[in-house]
Amino acid sequence: MLSSTWNFIKRHKRKFIVAGALVGGVYLLGKYAQRKLQEMQEREAAEYIAQARRQFHFESNQRTCNMTVLSMLPTLREAIIHHLNAENLTALLKSKPTNKVEIWEDLKIISFTRSIVAVYSTCMLVVLLRVQLNVIGGYLYLDNSVTKNGTTPLAPPEVQQQYLSSIQHLLGDGLIELITVVKKAVQEVLGLVSLKQNLSLQDLEQHLTRVRRLVEDDCGSLKHRTLSWYMMPDEENTLADQASGLTENDITTIKLLNETRDMLDSPDFNTVLNICLNRGFSRFLDNMAEFFRPPQQDSTPCSTPDSLSHVSLPLAKIIPIANGQIHSICSEIPSHFVQDLLMIDQVKEFAANVYETFSSPLDLQK
Repeated sequence: MLSSTWNFIKRHKRKFIVAGALVGGVYLLGKYAQRKLQEMQEREAAEYIAQARRQFHFESNQRTCNMTVLSMLPTLREAIIHHLNAENLTALLKSKPTNKVEIWEDLKIISFTRSIVAVYSTCMLVVLLRVQLNVIGGYLYLDNSVTKNGTTPLAPPEVQQQYLSSIQHLLGDGLIELITVVKKAVQEVLGLVSLKQNLSLQDLEQHLTRVRRLVEDDCGSLKHRTLSWYMMPDEENTLADQASGLTENDITTIKLLNETRDMLDSPDFNTVLNICLNRGFSRFLDNMAEFFRPPQQDSTPCSTPDSLSHVSLPLAKIIPIANGQIHSICSEIPSHFVQDLLMIDQVKEFAANVYETFSSPLDLQK
């Protein structure tokens, strides 16, 4: 029995060797595949955790953006009121001066100018802070997440402070220039409109459209060709003026400012800004519409848009309404105006693209 078994094995020796090799190979291949599968699962888990951490940091950064916008609106409002002080004119009117009509004419121009400037500057503040804080947010994410091997951080506190302080241009020289341009446009559009002339909401919208066209499109005779100048100064006015003595932080700040300036001049940014401006002026007209509603009648419990189109008010009555809109537009308390701007999908998408660019290590090598 044993000899026959042994003879069988000897006759099929090669087959047994091949079979054994195959079984061993399959076993080793299985172990290798198991190890690779485990490595892939670990890598996917690590990528998922990193992506979740990145997403959490991004969302936290957007909340910071919203809070920063709200915290800066009172400063913006006070700056606009300082340069366009309608309250002094209102006080003069109460004293019954002899040049009453002249003061009313000045109040007309100042009231509309400061409301229109408030819309422009608030929209600019929203989109500019979205860019700047997501640039810094991307760098901070890398500083906190990527192994730096003891090297200096990409965005040290001094760089952050220098870079973010450039927002002061919008609150200073940029705002003054914007006021000058808008005031000139308002004077051209409304200067000859009588205080006694009745205006409907449609009339008001047409006047606003003309003012916007003069400010945004008719740039041939203007000093600055795009709206971006009001948000950031020209390159020659930056730290680059200091031809010598620049520190490493200064150089980093200049790089960030130049990259930001390129973004502000990009078609994508101007598309997003224009969407914000359209939404802002639409909300401004909605706020004004509340004062054009006819007296409530028992038979008409609510006013329809069609009914509002037939309502008109003397310009003299519209002036104080327009004059007071700045307190709604530049309110630190979340209002419909600001909330509308902060919730625009295109603003969120653009912010995500900025953050994605500056939180990706490979992009920093370019």
